Amino acid sequence: MGNQLAIKSHTEPGDEVIVETESHVINYETAAPSVISSVQLLPVTGMNGILYADDIKKHIRSSEYYFPRTRLVCLENTHNRAGGVILPIESIMSISEMAKEMGIKTHLDGARIFNAQVETGITLKDYASHFDSVSFCFSKGLGCPVGSILCGNRKFIEKARKWRKILGGGMRQAGILAAAGIYALQNNILRLKQDHDKAMIFAGELKTLDRITINQENVQTNIVIFALKDTPKNEFLNEMKERGVNLSSGSYENIRAVFHMDVSEEETILAIDKIRGALA
Repeated sequence: MGNQLAIKSHTEPGDEVIVETESHVINYETAAPSVISSVQLLPVTGMNGILYADDIKKHIRSSEYYFPRTRLVCLENTHNRAGGVILPIESIMSISEMAKEMGIKTHLDGARIFNAQVETGITLKDYASHFDSVSFCFSKGLGCPVGSILCGNRKFIEKARKWRKILGGGMRQAGILAAAGIYALQNNILRLKQDHDKAMIFAGELKTLDRITINQENVQTNIVIFALKDTPKNEFLNEMKERGVNLSSGSYENIRAVFHMDVSEEETILAIDKIRGALA
């Protein structure tokens, strides 16, 4: 809803929004931009989920009446389907500068932005300064029971609040959820590094298995994407579930493992042992 409220608040019907081909907003949000905002998404393929200003600039529409208006660019950091890859701050800055020059708004799907902050040392304030709006999740690595937040200037938020109400997202008695969010921001950010360490251990062990393909360079935060050379994905996922290891389907033939506060280092090693057993 955070992403959809941002798109709705930044655009008008008939506009076009540039997104990365493998981004969450085009793959996992049920075509909501076309339903809620009456805009079309223009996917641009990045390198491991990373877009650069030149990639985007060549897709910005000219002003002829028969083209949609390029109104918004959405970036995702960290990039889920690329395996938790961190967008380089240099790329973000150049896209932001180009968008400002061309009168285009920018939105950051920062569902896991604190993972990027912990790994790079770049603060959320620094990341956010290059966007017109930012959303992030409380309920992923930060460990809250529910919730995401949308940030922007006062005028933008006033508009977004109205559309949140229209979409059924308004809540009155949300204090206990807000308390969980405050606790997470005060206590659970730095511990995200532990999740990254577990992901690196997991990826390193997977790399030793002949029947698995993995690009370890893409393991930068808490997500590990890998594939099987000779076993159907769904068959393997079902086998692992029976063995007590919950993995999810990534893009195409890929499998995704996500590390968080409820998975210990010991359980990480145990998961590797169970994968070895399933492939033996």
